[in-house]
Amino acid sequence: MNAPSIPTDITDEVNARILAVSEDRIAGFLEDPFSEIARTAALPLDTVIERLRAMLEAGVIRRIRQTLMATNLAPGALVAWRVPAERLDEGFEFLSQCDPFSGHIVIRSTDADTPGSVYRLWTTLKVPQGFSMQRHCELLADRIGATAFRIMPAKRLFALGVGHVRRKGMAAGSRSEELGVVFDTNIAALSELEWRVLGPLKQEFAVDEVRAEPWRQRAALAGVSYEDFLAVASGLAARGVIGRFSTFLEHVKPSATGERVTRYNALFHWRVPQGREIDAGREVGRHHIITHAYWREGGPEFAHVNIMAVAHGTEKNTVLEHKAAIDRHLEEAGIPVSYTNVFWGGRSEITPSEIMPQAYAEWCRSQGVDPDEMRAR
Repeated sequence: MNAPSIPTDITDEVNARILAVSEDRIAGFLEDPFSEIARTAALPLDTVIERLRAMLEAGVIRRIRQTLMATNLAPGALVAWRVPAERLDEGFEFLSQCDPFSGHIVIRSTDADTPGSVYRLWTTLKVPQGFSMQRHCELLADRIGATAFRIMPAKRLFALGVGHVRRKGMAAGSRSEELGVVFDTNIAALSELEWRVLGPLKQEFAVDEVRAEPWRQRAALAGVSYEDFLAVASGLAARGVIGRFSTFLEHVKPSATGERVTRYNALFHWRVPQGREIDAGREVGRHHIITHAYWREGGPEFAHVNIMAVAHGTEKNTVLEHKAAIDRHLEEAGIPVSYTNVFWGGRSEITPSEIMPQAYAEWCRSQGVDPDEMRAR
């Protein structure tokens, strides 16, 4: 008799308990993150490891990794690209397959002809320290046939998480009692040893690496002792450059089992008065539905919006109800909004952006470009 298969559906009660923790509730760096997931989910460690391995192998979980506060390790921005319609898919393919520094790559649309609606291709971009984002975008624009682009670096962050499973069924307007936390985007200078540890630290986990004390193999890859690896990683966490230990589900595309964790990916835009950006961002960031919230300057291309946030949901009307609740809250908080818009995500590809300087130099050479020509001046 065949042994019963291990459930991999996200709707399975045990899997949902694990994912409600593992998506975005394990903050910072831990020596034994899987044990912490088990403790927080109140499940045996063996069960957590078994289920995570099964979901990763089945493709329900697309990656498990230690995330970094990449905005503190490499200059980053949200970039909107204006690409001719006939080259839109080609541009998407190039960025998703050939540019490891472009992370979230999304084709977006609006419900009406609004400022910026001609900018259909959106990416998050990290350019490693020492290199020029402007030059990188100019090179990409040439490769994908973009006629214009808008670089929008984050001036502040107010929310940074995922947690699609625990957000299911969330009531519109649900928010914390406290204001959203303000994260700065200052770039940290790292030593050679810290970069050496950071490389293996951020790599995705293979199925057989999902185990207790998973960093022992990574220390060997870094060429340092286990104790030194833990010490350096803990030091990086203390400096604020380590994010979460996280499992990532597919945002929109169906998983290997045909399930969708979410269907609608909405990028909200608001224009608030100058000087009120941090106030507005903290009010938006306290709403539980929001996975990311930033102060970014949209410029004239996007009607000078300055607060952006991302929310996900399985029903479009529900996402709009959350947006309306945030709009009402901003009004009640005495923060005027003179313009707002929603950009809906369609085709998307989500990968971590590469941030290692040596990787950038190698990529330049693969593109037939002298790395020195791409350096920041």
